[in-house]
Amino acid sequence: MKVYFIGSHSTGKTTLCRYVSEKYKIPMLPELARIILAEWELNIDALRVNLDTVDKYQEEIISRQFIEEKKHKDFVSDRSFDGLAYAAQHSRMLNKLLKREDLQNYVEKLKDDNTFIFFVRPSRATMKQDGVRETLNWEGIIQIDAMCKFMIEMWGLKYYQVSMDSIQERVRFIDSVLKKC
Repeated sequence: MKVYFIGSHSTGKTTLCRYVSEKYKIPMLPELARIILAEWELNIDALRVNLDTVDKYQEEIISRQFIEEKKHKDFVSDRSFDGLAYAAQHSRMLNKLLKREDLQNYVEKLKDDNTFIFFVRPSRATMKQDGVRETLNWEGIIQIDAMCKFMIEMWGLKYYQVSMDSIQERVRFIDSVLKKC
């Protein structure tokens, strides 16, 4: 089973990933953007002022996502192709990334029956500054959310929308989907 939580920042994806990892005893793939920032000893503000660095960063995120997923048969991932929404918003790389052959293969694998994509929608009630991402900006969160929705629809991916505010309701919904497999 492969479980993905996608969407904008500050929507609660990491919390839901941890829950699924613990409950269903599958490894959790962390959000690579945070890891790469730490490895490169950058913060988000420093990153945004150098477009060459931003371009390399966005390409590294996508490449590493593919590599990490290949290491596991089953997993829950804090992100997926939704890094492309950030590439569109902050870099000059989107066109190049969309033309990657490995991206096309990746998207096809997301259509597998054993793959579950949870699209976590933004809510002002669940917004929380994580200390890594840029300052919370509702309009920016909505823009990333819209780009994620566009990609889901463009590629015809099956997904489950998580739009309730309550963590208890979110967990019940996720469990009801995952118990079917």
